[in-house]
Amino acid sequence: MDKKDFQKVYNEYLKQGEGHAQLEVDEEVDSGVEQIVAVRKNDEDDIIAFKTSSGRELDYITALDEAKSGKLAHVDVFHKYGRDIIRSERWY
Repeated sequence: MDKKDFQKVYNEYLKQGEGHAQLEVDEEVDSGVEQIVAVRKNDEDDIIAFKTSSGRELDYITALDEAKSGKLAHVDVFHKYGRDIIRSERWY
């Protein structure tokens, strides 16, 4: 394997993404897409509800539906443990 500075290449990759990420954020703000700003947890530390940037409080099922339809920014929905799960996108 030739000698490459893998960290340098990765850092350049991240840097390129920063500009794209800002454009995406600007587009989401302009389009009225809400963001999750807080969560509510139960005694077992499970997330059971979400608060959006507009102040709405969503139960887990409603938040899943809105995330799937693109109404919530910066979240992913994936299937694991036999159910759909909301997860925040990773931010750097």
